[in-house]
Amino acid sequence: MADVNDLVLVHVNREAGFFARIEAVEPDVKRGWLQVSLLVLTMPPQVKTWILRPEYLEGEEFTMDGVPMRMEKVVPPGEPRPAPHDPGEEREPSSKVVPIFDKKRGD
Repeated sequence: MADVNDLVLVHVNREAGFFARIEAVEPDVKRGWLQVSLLVLTMPPQVKTWILRPEYLEGEEFTMDGVPMRMEKVVPPGEPRPAPHDPGEEREPSSKVVPIFDKKRGD
């Protein structure tokens, strides 16, 4: 399910339409619906709030003014998909921290 800070590709009329970042997800006054705030990545960027059902954040198709729409969570290329984590299991860090500045040189 797409959640806050996730990048999504919004399909409009069953074709890729635009990218957006989910800024907030809050319950709507209408039971079973959510207010989803999106930062639409256009020029200039726009903030839109859509009222959606939770299953639409899971990729289920819906319509807006009769136009088929779908949101697909985007996983950046080269980024591994998160594996289920066992809280009782310690994992080694998967990346190494590299300093930008050399403190010895006074950068």
